Amino acid sequence: VQLQASGGGLVQAGGSLRISCAASGRTSSRFVMAWFRQVQGKEREFVAAIMFNGGTTDYANSVKGRFTISRDNAKNTGYLQMDSLRPEDTAVYYCAASQSVIRSTFASQFAYAYWGQGTQVTVSS
Repeated sequence: VQLQASGGGLVQAGGSLRISCAASGRTSSRFVMAWFRQVQGKEREFVAAIMFNGGTTDYANSVKGRFTISRDNAKNTGYLQMDSLRPEDTAVYYCAASQSVIRSTFASQFAYAYWGQGTQVTVSS
């Protein structure tokens, strides 16, 4: 399974951006998909996750109410809509996927078998 993240860029504080994660290879619509982010020198942190049917989502407290995770199983693509962006949202955003991820482990990077290469999101003040 290969994951390709795209859509990152430079945006002003208060602006919006949507990043995408396209899956290819031996994909499954039953994958849990997630987004993590990492600032250089800091640990990778959980952002959001979505169950295969889209019915269950989880968000980090820092992005709740501003970010929306979604997926289109027909296109094997996941999305992260980011609104009301803040300078502290600046990071490299990574998409991840795996089967058999239970909700209690959504936020653990060790629960995911597949990772994309990351896309840079920079929010200027």
